[in-house]
Amino acid sequence: MDELDLLKKDWNKQQNQDKTLSSKDIYPMLHKKSSSIVKTLFYISIAELILWILVNTIPYLYSEEYRNKLDVIYTNDYLFTIVTVFSYAVILLFIYLLFKSQRSISVTDNARKLMESILRTRKIIKYYVLYNLVVAGLSLLIGFYFAFTKDPKAHEVFASLNDNQLILVYGLITVVTIVFILIIWLFYKLIYGLLLKRLNRNYAELKKLEV
Repeated sequence: MDELDLLKKDWNKQQNQDKTLSSKDIYPMLHKKSSSIVKTLFYISIAELILWILVNTIPYLYSEEYRNKLDVIYTNDYLFTIVTVFSYAVILLFIYLLFKSQRSISVTDNARKLMESILRTRKIIKYYVLYNLVVAGLSLLIGFYFAFTKDPKAHEVFASLNDNQLILVYGLITVVTIVFILIIWLFYKLIYGLLLKRLNRNYAELKKLEV
């Protein structure tokens, strides 16, 4: 074997060692970053739960008008309780799943398991955001429905509209609903989207290490 072949062999050996060292160095950083991101998402979800509790509780405790509107919409007390419990149960389930993901990422020392945990976390976030968008849209439509059917003044105005005016009102309701959902989507995009992008980058880097 001549000197050129020996040089090539030494070069390839050094490259493989550098790659191994690089993987060993990179994985702990990706592991730490991923765990930190999911932990942040977990804390954000808790803050969101507290926010919604305050948003729903404070007006109910201090505004008689708000309580009267709820009485009009929810003529059955059990219905209001069921809707409230279900809403908070979904948020608590989301927090629990994020907590499990964070724990899973924290304790794993395997790149493939870490990738699986990241994928699971991404799915949890996407499903949660989709759920909130659907609930937000339905809540607004239900609110419009009860406003026009239960509120005497609104019902009187609605009943006096002709066909063209009704089409205009329905169109306006549709536009308002779409804009409302878009605002909610942008809110979650701002809060969760940035963290998910960072998590996606970590996943891409881990995938490279697996190749």
